[in-house]
Amino acid sequence: MKNSVSDHSFYIESDEEDDHQETQLDKSENGDGNESNSSKYSNDDDDDDNHNDRLESKPSSFNPAWPQSYRQSMDIYSSVPSPSLTFLGTPSLTRLGSSFLASSLTRRHTPEVFPSLHKPLISQAEEEQPPQRRSSHTLLPPLPSRRSMIKKFPDEKSVAHELPVSRQSSYGQGVLNGINVLCGVGILSTPYAVKEGGWAGLSILFIFGLLSYYTGILLRYCLDSQPGLETYPDIGQAAFGTVGRIIISIVLYVELYSCCVEYIILEGDNLSALFPNAHLNLGGYQLDARHLFALVTTLAVLPTVWLQDLTVLSYISAGGVIASVMVVVCLYWLGLVDHVGTQSKETVLNLSSLPVAVGLYGYCYSGHAVFPNIYTSLEKRSQFPAVLFTSFAIVTVLYAGAAVMGYMMFGDSAESQFTLNLPTDLVASKIAFWTTIVNPFTKYALTMAPVAMSLEELIPSNHSKSYMYSILIRTALVLSTLLVALKIPFFGFVMALIGSFFTMLVTLILPCACFLRILKGKTSPIQVVTCMLIITIGSISAVIGSYSALSKIIHSL
Repeated sequence: MKNSVSDHSFYIESDEEDDHQETQLDKSENGDGNESNSSKYSNDDDDDDNHNDRLESKPSSFNPAWPQSYRQSMDIYSSVPSPSLTFLGTPSLTRLGSSFLASSLTRRHTPEVFPSLHKPLISQAEEEQPPQRRSSHTLLPPLPSRRSMIKKFPDEKSVAHELPVSRQSSYGQGVLNGINVLCGVGILSTPYAVKEGGWAGLSILFIFGLLSYYTGILLRYCLDSQPGLETYPDIGQAAFGTVGRIIISIVLYVELYSCCVEYIILEGDNLSALFPNAHLNLGGYQLDARHLFALVTTLAVLPTVWLQDLTVLSYISAGGVIASVMVVVCLYWLGLVDHVGTQSKETVLNLSSLPVAVGLYGYCYSGHAVFPNIYTSLEKRSQFPAVLFTSFAIVTVLYAGAAVMGYMMFGDSAESQFTLNLPTDLVASKIAFWTTIVNPFTKYALTMAPVAMSLEELIPSNHSKSYMYSILIRTALVLSTLLVALKIPFFGFVMALIGSFFTMLVTLILPCACFLRILKGKTSPIQVVTCMLIITIGSISAVIGSYSALSKIIHSL
């Protein structure tokens, strides 16, 4: 938060300077600029003697071809930098290659320059090099200092990715970041989850919370297992090689994309509930309220995904914690003060639809993709278990509180979003509605940015400096979420599918699998048994939950 864009100087370089620096980049890739890297981290290897066997068996540094933008795009969730609002197409943007978020976007100032995609994930030369302790920013190839990216330092030989890694997050900031990551739109569906599974099914929420906390700690062990690991894809590569990195990255990106689809469905449902008579005749087609507001929402969020710097949105999105608490407070106010509710029947256990509840409860803890970033951003990394525990405890109380009160108020008539059960004429209802409606507008671009940046890496190098390709990619992604949302407008079932398949993979199955693979032979029997149990629970939940959610979606269509 202390780093402001105004603290840096940006310049527009001439084409001759670009050509000269690109020549220097080629030289550095051939080994000319690696001396500074090895000397920079040589002092950090004092304790590496105890891990020689581990370092010799695995490469200590990674140079992935895809996705290299994961760290930069995810850092926005683990820090709130000072805002600087600019759009695509500014002169300085073309100097940043295919990058969409400038280095000023994140606290760590990681450059967005990507190597050719045909290069091997780990070059043979790197495999033969002695182990070196390197930060995640040395995952990028050595770069010459570029004035267009950051102001020159007194040492002209310094390169962008050699800037010291800043770990400035305090315990409180880490907790807030953790809560903001975990507590999202899933809170709206917890009463519906109780309806689908019954009161007894609510225990699944607490079980998943406990297991998710444990797997979050496992990610920390994986990150500490060897130098150079700082993201979830890094862990996947260390455990299963190139294939593991790519598969984990695809799963994470599809999950983020699916969340954007949920935002469009949510906006259409809630706005049409407030304005049920809204409609539009467009070219002979009659758009009802839900379709109309889904289209309006898409047009409203489209400019936000074109932003070069999303820090202004990250400030607003950080208020997601307040928004979630406010919605729950409004729910309790309506139930306890305004006595809103129905006399609908309540169910103790509903086995037929319990798998749907499994997916809904699983969705509540889909934050593991960002935990490595939160961990590496902490000033005191030893506080990570406490940060994680506090975050999980608070969000579990919020989820359980909304689930209990919402189901007591509406029983088996609970909708997929409890806001749809609320009367629209009460003040507390209006606050809950508009808080729910406004929040996704700030999160859509932040959620879609990692997906878009990963696709931008695939742009051929000869077109990488054209911002038009970035605009086209991001526009296509946004429009595609609209089409999916209109085709499958079932908020609860889509959430159950995401929670059953993607969240079970990211939260339960993959952390345990990577932990067992990376630390093979160094784990205790209890850890092995616990991980195998979690993998079994996650696999069973993924299969039955995904099958049930897909069946209901197909039946509803």
